[in-house]
Amino acid sequence: MKIALPKEIKSHEYRVALTPSGVGELVARGHRVMVERGAGAGAGFSDAEYGDAGAELTVEVDRLWSEAELIVKVKEPQRGEVARLGAGQMLFTYLHLAADRALTEGLLESRATSIAYETVTDAEGRLPLLAPMSRVAGRMSVQAGAHSLERAQGGAGILISGVPGVAPAKVTVIGAGVVGENAARMALGLGAEVSVFDLSLARLEALDQRYGGRLRTVYSTQDALAAAIRESDLVIGAVLVPGAAAPKLVKRAQLAQMRPGSVLVDVAIDQGGCFETSRPTTHDNPTYLVDGINHYCVANMPGAVPRTATQALTSATLPYVAALADKGWRRAFRENGNFLSGLNAHEGVLTRGEIAAAFGLEAIDSRALIR
Repeated sequence: MKIALPKEIKSHEYRVALTPSGVGELVARGHRVMVERGAGAGAGFSDAEYGDAGAELTVEVDRLWSEAELIVKVKEPQRGEVARLGAGQMLFTYLHLAADRALTEGLLESRATSIAYETVTDAEGRLPLLAPMSRVAGRMSVQAGAHSLERAQGGAGILISGVPGVAPAKVTVIGAGVVGENAARMALGLGAEVSVFDLSLARLEALDQRYGGRLRTVYSTQDALAAAIRESDLVIGAVLVPGAAAPKLVKRAQLAQMRPGSVLVDVAIDQGGCFETSRPTTHDNPTYLVDGINHYCVANMPGAVPRTATQALTSATLPYVAALADKGWRRAFRENGNFLSGLNAHEGVLTRGEIAAAFGLEAIDSRALIR
């Protein structure tokens, strides 16, 4: 199969979809892998390394896209990239369609087979291709929040760890999934006072057993969450409804009750954000103030640590990329029903009900496509 690995063009996106080692695995299986020159440079992987792995290097972007049967990316295709897609092609990347109507409509118009990392499940219902970046983003959220608390960044001027004789920052994490646990782990490591909110008692119990009395776990009710937000120096939004838009759990009116210079970090911004006042930002201008509260809403946080992120992503996605290349999407999905959950659109039709519901569109049952 002809596989394309284009250079990411989203602002400050330095990751690349596959390491040279990953490309070598595909080449060894008999596939032709075309890599855009410079695609791995931001993550520290040279063109020479891809060439040594057997890739065909090219600067002809039009040819790269037009000849590919399978395009493997990191982030959702930008407007110019969507225009390059066509029927019969497979796109495998993070999509987060429920937060982006224009992208959804563009992919439908392209009639490409669009497969999203973030909706692929495993036998236990987990999200194995989202998890690596969720770990990175969860850990980075605390770094970003700590930096945003500095006075020069618009924050309250609080050191997250405190010092002897001065209390540490109070950190509230909304969501006890992969992002939330990794955020809590980092905040605890820095010495913060940490509370985690979730609706799953099982998840809260697991965190309580893992971290003992160092972590405060709270069943999430509106009153309990509102009380915690009022006292928090840093609030991290880590909620996820797979494939759907994130719920707005913190309203603008609540910002007036927070200490000026407190920080909100919205890791759910790819799915529309879980704070009412959230809007996507970039690494160029990562923060903004609303009612005196500093917001950090970068939509591609792991792009700032591209080498780590690329290695983690390739380890997770390579078996799935290989399955698509070796078998084609129908057979790959037929043999792995959990992989089928990654299919978001095919030949102009949505295959995920959550996305269709977000925009008042219709979806078909993806299982009908592989019978």
